[in-house]
Amino acid sequence: MSPERLALRSSPDTESEALTPAASSRIYDRLLADMLAGRIPAGARLKVSELAARYGTSTNPVREALQQLRGEGFVVIEPNRGARVRPIDEGFVRDMYEINALIEPYLVRWFSDYATDAEIGRMEEIQDEIEALGFERHDRYSQLDDAFHLVVYDRHYNRNAVELWHRHRRTLSTISRDMAIGRSRYAARQAEHRELIACLKRQDADGAARAIETHVRGSGRHIIDLLRSGGGRNDTALSAGADPARMRGLDKP
Repeated sequence: MSPERLALRSSPDTESEALTPAASSRIYDRLLADMLAGRIPAGARLKVSELAARYGTSTNPVREALQQLRGEGFVVIEPNRGARVRPIDEGFVRDMYEINALIEPYLVRWFSDYATDAEIGRMEEIQDEIEALGFERHDRYSQLDDAFHLVVYDRHYNRNAVELWHRHRRTLSTISRDMAIGRSRYAARQAEHRELIACLKRQDADGAARAIETHVRGSGRHIIDLLRSGGGRNDTALSAGADPARMRGLDKP
């Protein structure tokens, strides 16, 4: 049996001090930071026992963190080979944004038919708060932007589609959280939000679907441009070697 497989099997119960969700969350944060910074490079094997020693913990929180990272796309766990770091490159980011460019118009079309005045009013309130923040408040902006989109998606009956959107959004937010979003893209985001609200007010489902697709594709192109220009964390972790022909999907009008 391979060492990697052994590393992922349960060890004797010597881990009672580290079974809390907080312990798993701390290991998740540290492991993800090391992967994105390139301290644990793309393709590296992730052995539970070695990670537990690295972070001074026992093995259960490491396993839980690896499962969370697997669900978010940062880790691949293969039968008989164990876990490894997935390369986070342009292709990885593009694929997520292209999937979102299909999912989000579908979710928005349903919302356009069923949105209440109160929900649209809540979107306007959130957007007013976003615009009052100023360009530098990226931390609060991210919270409000999540809240804006949740108004639209959280009531949809297709929970699988909503969960996929949630998962992609968490992953993409993690990848881009330390990137410097340019002023022109920041302004474009606000205009796209306002256009979506305007379409919803006049019950223009086609217009709303176009508005959200433009929003998603614009965000994807911007993040990929940042990766190409070195705006990401580390060239080892965020490689920019994708075939340009594969990147054209986000350039769809």
